[in-house]
Amino acid sequence: MARSGLYKSDVKKARDALLVQGTHPSVDAVRVALGNTGSKTTIHKYLKELEEEDGGAGGRKASISDALQDLVERLAARLQDEAQAQIDALRTDHADKERRHTEALTVAHQEVEQLRAQLQHLETGLQQEREAHGRTRDTLQQETIARHTAEQQAADLQERLAENEAHRKSLEEKHRHAYEALEHYRQSVKEQRDQDQRRHEQQLQQLQADLRQAQQTIVVKQEEITRLNQDGARLIAELTHTRQSLHDAQEHGRRTAQKLEQLQAVEQQNAALAKQVADQEVQEQALRQQLAIASEKSEHQSAQMRTLELALAQSQAKVETQQGILAELRAYLDAREPPKAGKNAAA
Repeated sequence: MARSGLYKSDVKKARDALLVQGTHPSVDAVRVALGNTGSKTTIHKYLKELEEEDGGAGGRKASISDALQDLVERLAARLQDEAQAQIDALRTDHADKERRHTEALTVAHQEVEQLRAQLQHLETGLQQEREAHGRTRDTLQQETIARHTAEQQAADLQERLAENEAHRKSLEEKHRHAYEALEHYRQSVKEQRDQDQRRHEQQLQQLQADLRQAQQTIVVKQEEITRLNQDGARLIAELTHTRQSLHDAQEHGRRTAQKLEQLQAVEQQNAALAKQVADQEVQEQALRQQLAIASEKSEHQSAQMRTLELALAQSQAKVETQQGILAELRAYLDAREPPKAGKNAAA
């Protein structure tokens, strides 16, 4: 039984004092240093806990022989206590001394065997603990290697992340330059398109003005052709009337000639008829001259009509050409003008 007030710190102080003196801190030595007080079992328990604490903190670790010696000493102390109890019992009851002594020896032998078995079990457990410690040490080494490998991988990943960040910034800079170039190109294309559109609108207006002028010219030429056609029709009617008068005059001349042949005897009538014939001839000559003039005028009007028809055909061809150019310009402008969806997308 431990005395009242025996603490682990008292055992630690007694053990440290023995170590300073160069004495092995056995259970008995510590009990003596404590003034022969305290249970050996309690002192042994505290010494074992202190040894375990010193071993976990990296301090001194008792050798196997020291542990065995301590165990043997503890067993011996326990045996001594029991023997002393037996001696006291033998002194108290001398009559039962032999029987109790025999029983005590038997019990002692059994306990020794049990203690030996316990010692063997403890040695086996110690060996297992050593093997477990070795496995733990190997696992710790592997974990250390794995940690270093992970740290190296993390450093490599950090470096790659920095490279990727630099590459991303470079791509963003290139994208910004490309966007600025695209905006500049869009602006220049828009300005060029506006200039082309204004120029084509001016050309279209000029062509429309030329077309209107050509149409007005055609209208004037058509009016002149109409007027010439009317004059030609009138001249043809006059020529027909003149030819009819000439035919009538010729027919009258023939009749007059017949009458002259029949009335040769009548000189006065013949003279009158001759005079009439002469007048008719003069008139016929005049009519022939008028016919020649009318024919010449008709030919001149026909030539002028052909000239006007040629000019009209040329004007119509020019108008058709200008209309074709105008249609091509409109098609070109429609082709150059982008669709509304494209404009919205470009905007």
